[in-house]
Formats: sequence, structure tokens, C-alpha cells
Amino acid sequence: MKKNPWLIVIAGSLLACNEQPTEKEPEARQVAQYSIEQFYKSTNVGGGAISSDDSKLLVNSNESGIYNAYEIDIASGQKKALTTSAKESIFGNDYVPGSTNFIYSADKGGNENDHLFLQKGDGSVKDLTPGAKEKASFYGWSRDNKAIYYTSNKRDPRFFDLYKMDTGTWKPNMLYKNDNGYDFIAISDNERYLALMETITTTSTNMYIADQQSKQIKKLNGTLESTNIPLQFSIDNNTMYYVTDSASEYQYVMKYDIPTGKSEKLYSTNWDVMYMYLSYNEKYRVIGVNEDGKNKIYIFDHKTGQAIDFPKIDDGDVQSVSISRSENKMRLTVGNSKSPNNLYVYDFGTRELKKLTNTLAPDIKEADLVSAEVVRYKSFDGLEIPAIYYKPQQASSTNKVPALVWVHGGPGGQSRTGYFSLIQYLVNHGYAILAVNNRGSSGYGKTFFKMDNRNHGEKDLQDCVWGKKYLASLPYIDSSKIGIIGGSYGGYMTLAALCFQPDEFKVGVDLFGVANWLRTLKEVPPYWESFKKALYEEIGDPNTADTVRLKQFSPLLHAGNIKKPLMVLQGANDPRVLKIESDEVVEAVKKNGVPVDYVVFPDEGHGFIKKENEIKGYGQILQFLDKHLKGDSTKIKLN
Repeated sequence: MKKNPWLIVIAGSLLACNEQPTEKEPEARQVAQYSIEQFYKSTNVGGGAISSDDSKLLVNSNESGIYNAYEIDIASGQKKALTTSAKESIFGNDYVPGSTNFIYSADKGGNENDHLFLQKGDGSVKDLTPGAKEKASFYGWSRDNKAIYYTSNKRDPRFFDLYKMDTGTWKPNMLYKNDNGYDFIAISDNERYLALMETITTTSTNMYIADQQSKQIKKLNGTLESTNIPLQFSIDNNTMYYVTDSASEYQYVMKYDIPTGKSEKLYSTNWDVMYMYLSYNEKYRVIGVNEDGKNKIYIFDHKTGQAIDFPKIDDGDVQSVSISRSENKMRLTVGNSKSPNNLYVYDFGTRELKKLTNTLAPDIKEADLVSAEVVRYKSFDGLEIPAIYYKPQQASSTNKVPALVWVHGGPGGQSRTGYFSLIQYLVNHGYAILAVNNRGSSGYGKTFFKMDNRNHGEKDLQDCVWGKKYLASLPYIDSSKIGIIGGSYGGYMTLAALCFQPDEFKVGVDLFGVANWLRTLKEVPPYWESFKKALYEEIGDPNTADTVRLKQFSPLLHAGNIKKPLMVLQGANDPRVLKIESDEVVEAVKKNGVPVDYVVFPDEGHGFIKKENEIKGYGQILQFLDKHLKGDSTKIKLN
């Protein structure tokens, strides 16, 4: 599984070899068009930790405009706010077992230096990781539920050490000093064993077991280049589960017997297994599979291996589940491309399934939105490219619509079939969108995964260009009005398209995209130290002769080629793609006499999560497209 350093996608011959959207196209129809404000009345919910007594869910919601922690009473369905932050987004991690106290995470303005906070039932809050530049991550509870495990880089900003903090004193105790730059993944219940991972390249990792008793560290995988990711230990402390793609295109689940040192396969399929976990007392085994851009969840009786009947949900796909400590209840996160995720709770005993949230804005009819569809098209060299396609309902051969090639983040990310308000907003207003999974995207096997290494801005860009050709081959697309849009790595691809294929796309929209590889790679955050070598291996080392290629494919250094209108959105606090990247691109494009719109958010980082900023920025994207791509000046208005 490739880590995502910047991740919060000829006409006649194409028609013969491409997978068209559907065999029988539905008739075009006019739908109600909704404002950006209406779309962002929808709510995003996440999390969903179940309380010790199975009565409540700790969830995160942005209904107030930014994320806060909420509690849902499972019996009544009533929800109440636990935090009321108006400035920083708050993400609840879990209840303190046996109490109404809970742990949450928050950074400042999107700077990614997350701290862990304890909030008690009386509303009082304690910063558990108060270091000025400390970044901490919650890893769960000790088996006796009397302490949390977490990682922190307070000792050395490059590396994350493992700490334990008991719930009596809330004082930290270091369990593992990480001088090797390994990633901590899991700890056994008796605290004897630690599962560690070392990133070699974006497609090769080593995994280790550190024996805290003998002080020995043992490498578990062989010499074959492969991804190896530890998952968790068994209750009896004798087994470690992991996923690997050794000698396979796709990741599968293995179990490693610690006393004997033997491994055996537990589960595999013809797609990547993203994760596996066992419920608290190992009654259930949950497996998540990345199946053609969509999550598939499978539950088994862990002892017998028998599949467990899964509750059927007609209006969405199960994205993830979490099983309570009692193993009596299960939280399900369910979503589809036409609605934000909703939360359900399933009772294993009564088999009752209860929906707890309704996230789509009440004045938006789901029937007016469009379903995502998986399509495939051939690129310049015959390689089949998967993509997620959205066709406006009003599009027809007599009502041709403009279109956008959408490029996901990464490198190594993936466009998937879930809901995103911005996409539905643009499609609702008459823009077809093809979210390409260009070579180098995850989810389609490790051969496909590695195809963009040391090649960014070349063949992956051609996949986007041929995505444009695919769109142009559709009878209801106006082939003269196709643009490109993307965030992070997708923002880079947008800039690369305008620089290196300046005649292909009519406009570009860049959301916090890389403009200068040399600067970006040299100024990665210090806590990326364990991943930096792999990053350099994939993209290029800015301290070597790789600088020649990095300069060749850094859009900022070729911005004089840009002659099509550009829009740039940027968070001022972004630690990954610095604001100066976008500043300089915008300035360079202005010198070309080319229209460029620039929107900066002083309280955002790498991606936008405050509703007022999404409304402002995404609303202006439509205005920009209506003016420069669609050419509909009647819809242009100033905010």
C-alpha cells in the first residue's frame, strides 16, 4: 500500500475500445439546481466510538460549520454537542472506558500538529500533549482499560516514540524510544511485543517485532520487495496479523505465530485487502477490501471462519464498521455517491439495524444528484485506465455539456465512489466529471501502482489527456469545453497539464498543488523523516542529479507556458504544499497576461474543512468555470 504524502482524482478508435458509461443511457432531464450554500447544509459525520455500556456513540460532525465532537444516544437517536469550538476543528477519538470522559484530537489552523485532549463530563479540558510543536496520535487502550497508548514526536521532531498514560494521573511514560525511524503499528496486550514498520519505498516496507523482554528486534519478511503492514496481536499474545503483497499483485492477510516463527495465509481476494481487525474478545473478524474504487466489508466468526450475515442496506455501501467491547453492537458507516455518510447501529442479538443520522441537506432531493459509475478507457499506450464518472442528468446530444478531468491527491491516491459536495455541486450545474485513476493510483495492483515512479508529469499526465479524449468521444460532451481540476498531487497535475500540454485543456483549477518539486521535497515536515527516503525514491532526490528532472517537471519553472485561465486555492497554514508555491505560480501566470483567480484561506492547511471556506472557495470555482469554461456570463456574480 503506497503511502500518500499529499493526501483528507482519437475519438473514433476510443469508442471502439473504451467502456462506455452504460449500455442504455437514461433520458436527459432537467433537475433542480442547488446553491453551494444548500450543498453545504449537508453534514459530514465520522468516528462513532461506542461507549462501554453500549448506550452512546462518540461522533464527529461539521454541522456547526467546523468539526466538533457529539454524542448520540442509541436508544432515542438524540444527539448533543460535547464541544462547541468555533475556531479549531475537534475530532473525538474514544470514550475513557467506564466513564463519560473522552479523548479528542485537534491542531491549530490546519498545521497538523495534533494534540490529544481529555474532556471530562463537567466540560473541563486538559491538553495531554502540550508541547509547542508536538504532534501526537491516539492508539487505543491497554487491555485493563486503565491507560492510553499514543505516539509523540516531542523528544525528536523527526520520530514518533510510543507512550503510555494512565487514567489516574495522566502522566506519560515512554514505552519505546524510536531511534530507527520506524512506524509504530501495534502493541500486544501484555506489552511484551511491539509491531513496527520500516518504509523502504512507496511499494516496499519491512515489518518487525520488538521483544521488550529480550530487547531483540526481529525482521519478519524476506528479501522479496513487497509491502508488509502489521495489523494487531491476538489476545493470547502469540499471534500477529499482517497484510502483505509478497509474490502477489494484491494485498492479503497473514497470521504469524510468534513462538514458532511460522506464517500462514488467512484471507485473500483479487483486490487489495485494506485492513483486518478482530473484535475485543476475538468473536468477530472484520475485513475491508478496496474493490474497484469502493469499500467492501466482510465479517466472519473468527473461530470457525464462517461468514456472518451482514445487514442489508438498500441506500448505500458500508464504508466501515466498529464493534463494541461487549461484541453485542456494531456501528456502521454507510454512504454512496449521492449522499454523505450516515451512521447506523446493528444489534447482533436482536438483528435490529437502526439509522442514527440524516446527513443530506433537507432541501436537496437525492434524485436530482447523480450516481458515480466506474468506467475504463485506453490511454496512449493501450493501458486501461479506471475512472469514476459523473454524467449530468440534463446532458444529451442536443444539450451538450462541458466537462472536467478530475485528478486525485497522492501520488498514489485513488478516486473512489463516495460522496463529495463539490463534485455533486459541479455536476448539478451541468459539468460532467471524469475522476481518473491514472497509472500510479492505488487499488489496482502493485504493477499499476509503480508505473508513475520517477515519471510524474509524463505518462500519468498523458493518462489525463486521454481521459479528456475519452470525454470528447461521448456524444453529449462539448469537446471544446473540457478543463482539468485537482487537489494536492491533483493540483500538481493541473499545473503540469497547463504547462506541458498547454493546448489540451481549456482551463485549470489547482487546489493546493505542488508547483516546485525541489522546494517541496526539501521542505517536507520533520515528522516525515521515516518516509522521506521512500518519497525521494518515487519522485526524486532534490540533493542529487535528480534535480535535472525535478526542474524539468516543476510547473513553476515553466509557468511561462501557461496560456489558459487558471484558478488556485491555497491554505495559508499548509505544511505540505507551502503557500509560497501558489503565490509564485499566480504571480508568474499574471505576467503572461492570462486570467488567474487566487483564493487564500488564512485558517486552513492542506485541504479545507471549515464550511464557510468551502462555500466561499468552491462557490468561486463554479463562477470561474461558468465564465472561462462554459462561457455563461449570465450566471457570474460576485460573492
